[in-house]
Amino acid sequence: MFELDQRLNNDTLTLGHFALCDVLLMNDARYPWVILVPRRQGITEIHQLDVSDQQQLMTESSFVASKLAAMVHADKMNVAALGNVVSQLHIHHVARFKIDQTWPAPVWGRGTAVPYSEQEQQAVIYQLQHAFIELMNNGDNNNTL
Repeated sequence: MFELDQRLNNDTLTLGHFALCDVLLMNDARYPWVILVPRRQGITEIHQLDVSDQQQLMTESSFVASKLAAMVHADKMNVAALGNVVSQLHIHHVARFKIDQTWPAPVWGRGTAVPYSEQEQQAVIYQLQHAFIELMNNGDNNNTL
């Protein structure tokens, strides 16, 4: 049975579910930052997924990167599966801007997270769910946000 790593659970807000992945928003208002977590127990690396899940992960990841980049007009999308602190497989999708406080350095370990206010949470979650709903409407009605 799949269980989300407690650190991911503590640091994120749930947006919903795709066919393979839980879709999470990093609770850090400094960056538009979505995390995908494949619902597969005990997986720490992409190559451990079966081929079908690897393909689904690539579809979902590319979709998130494309939609997020367009929504916020990102200068660059950083997409990565690090796993050095949280070993459970999860893929970060961070929209970057040449004017953000850590550009061009990575965002990990830089500064202190700024949690979304309740009002900001509601607005960002609504916008992202609306942007991502298209993937949910591909014929599989069991995988809605």
